[in-house]
Amino acid sequence: MEKNPLRISRWLATLAAAAIVVGCASAPQQQPAPEPEPVAAPEPVVVKPDAPQKYVVVKGDTLWDISSRFLSDPWRWPEVWDSNPQVENPHLIYPGDILILGYKDGRPVIQIHRGGIISSTTPRGIPEQRLSPRVRVEGLDRPIATIPLDAIRPFLTRPRVVSLAELEAAPYIISSVDRHLIAGAGHRIYVRGLTDVDLTNYVVIRPGVTYRDPETREILGYEAIHLGDAQLKDFGDVSTLQITSSAREILNGDLLMPANDTMPDTSFMPRAPKDKVRGQIISVPGGVSLIGQYQVVAINLGQQDGMEPGHVLAIYQAGDMVRDRRRGYEEVKMPDEHAGNLMVFRTFARVSYGLVLKATRTMHVNDVVTNP
Repeated sequence: MEKNPLRISRWLATLAAAAIVVGCASAPQQQPAPEPEPVAAPEPVVVKPDAPQKYVVVKGDTLWDISSRFLSDPWRWPEVWDSNPQVENPHLIYPGDILILGYKDGRPVIQIHRGGIISSTTPRGIPEQRLSPRVRVEGLDRPIATIPLDAIRPFLTRPRVVSLAELEAAPYIISSVDRHLIAGAGHRIYVRGLTDVDLTNYVVIRPGVTYRDPETREILGYEAIHLGDAQLKDFGDVSTLQITSSAREILNGDLLMPANDTMPDTSFMPRAPKDKVRGQIISVPGGVSLIGQYQVVAINLGQQDGMEPGHVLAIYQAGDMVRDRRRGYEEVKMPDEHAGNLMVFRTFARVSYGLVLKATRTMHVNDVVTNP
């Protein structure tokens, strides 16, 4: 019997449609990635009752110090900064600049004025003034820093946070000329594992603290302790390098990594993260147990969590566990207490360094950091 091609075609189409329906029903549905938790709308910026209407910037000031003079929440400086387009580099502040506090449309603004003249475009509420010219304290190429750079300078290029893969692949010191047990500045060392003949400058490091998430215990990275700097003299299977400077004793087995002496941008703009974040202090370089003002700390939030240099976080002292005697000695966690603020100044994939700018009580490792 001759088969009907049209009937066969319809039958095959029906089978294909059924297979598609079954496949769609059995295939797992891909869940969309969760959206970052938004931060609640901020309250209006609060100007301190004793804030000056005019302030002349002096040598040694920092942006954080100045914003603390005007605002209850210094990290909200970008919301009140009204850069003057008539001024060269309006986003930078220099010694000798005059900052004027006023109001526009009911909101506080701070303007910068240079050259001794405050124009008629001064914010409402501040009368026009003509000031006598003043000698600059410093040249225009040296703006004030956002935070005390001396406190963070050693951390801007070193030390760094590295992965296990980077440690395992790093070149290593096998010996030194004359077989010194301890090497230092001026000594020559023998190194295996160099792969780039054109790379000449290295830092000598040693693995330090293992950065772990306090809750999951997952490894986030490893501290690379800076021991010194070395320069390539002769490349080969066993390369010869000379130690040009040393901060600590250098031993056989210590590792080398390419030097990065480029100073990162330090004109941080203090601001709160746009999304809700929550983390913890996981380490204090130097091994101190009590944390105070101008102490550098490592936190378990990094670039993958949206951290950027300039982000300000509130620090909360972790509440103690207390037994409730009236309920069978059940353990109850006390509320976290606000202890200060820090500013992130250097970020890695899963770890960041921050500087404590305000301390109202003693802080410790495992204290909480979150949006201010």
